[in-house]
Amino acid sequence: MRSYQPDLTPPWKRSAPVPEVPAEPDLVVEEVGSGFCGAVVRCEKTAQGPTVTLEDRFGKHRVFPMEPRGFLLEGKVVTLVRPSAGGPVRPVRTASGSLAVPGARARVARAGRIYVEGRHDAELVERVWGDDLRIEGVVVEYLEGVDDLPAIVGEFAPGPDARLGVLVDHLVPGSKESRIAAEVTGDHVLVVGHPYIDVWEAVKPSSVGIDAWPVVPKGQDWKTGVCRALGWPESTGAAWQHILSKVRSYKDLEPQLLGRVEELIDFVTVPD
Repeated sequence: MRSYQPDLTPPWKRSAPVPEVPAEPDLVVEEVGSGFCGAVVRCEKTAQGPTVTLEDRFGKHRVFPMEPRGFLLEGKVVTLVRPSAGGPVRPVRTASGSLAVPGARARVARAGRIYVEGRHDAELVERVWGDDLRIEGVVVEYLEGVDDLPAIVGEFAPGPDARLGVLVDHLVPGSKESRIAAEVTGDHVLVVGHPYIDVWEAVKPSSVGIDAWPVVPKGQDWKTGVCRALGWPESTGAAWQHILSKVRSYKDLEPQLLGRVEELIDFVTVPD
């Protein structure tokens, strides 16, 4: 019979217990040693012990041992454990990767706004960031191009309590869009953009089921050219609805768009 061996470690040297958290799919954690942050993809048994695979917002996967006190959840140390077999799996993140807030009510709209170029841009932002925007009270409106942006900004009259963020398509050096952006950017106006000709290209080709977005010759309507090259009916509205239906979360979007939208949300919600 084994004799009882008391724990003689002084109380002040003992590690405080930390919560055990089931590694449910889509739970976003940070690995303590590397700082790698990502969503849980799967858990596996290995000869060295259980492991968890995390996927970061750029689609990169890394495998980590599920060691005690090995992860941070919302900034607090936790121990990940394998989910119970047959246990309920509930989404804990919004489509943008933010922590879901069950039952949260939409906040009264802020004076600040985010403007995007067109209806498709607005629908894509709503698809991925809609929950976050309602909680933050941020309204997204769309422009019909950016040619009239200086007049629109002047009429909006942005200030410390009414910041304006603008998302522009094809914002590259030397373009018309870049010159307009430089004209209106200020302390209370932030204009950012992605490099794509149209927001369609900000959806990952793999999510849509194609190898790559076609190169459309200059002089052709880009969206119509895409439909022709892919053998789709030449209805850009129907094509967009097909593309949008394939977007389920931030993982379906290119990083060049993800970072810009989140930058705008931060800008209009953080006071001076």
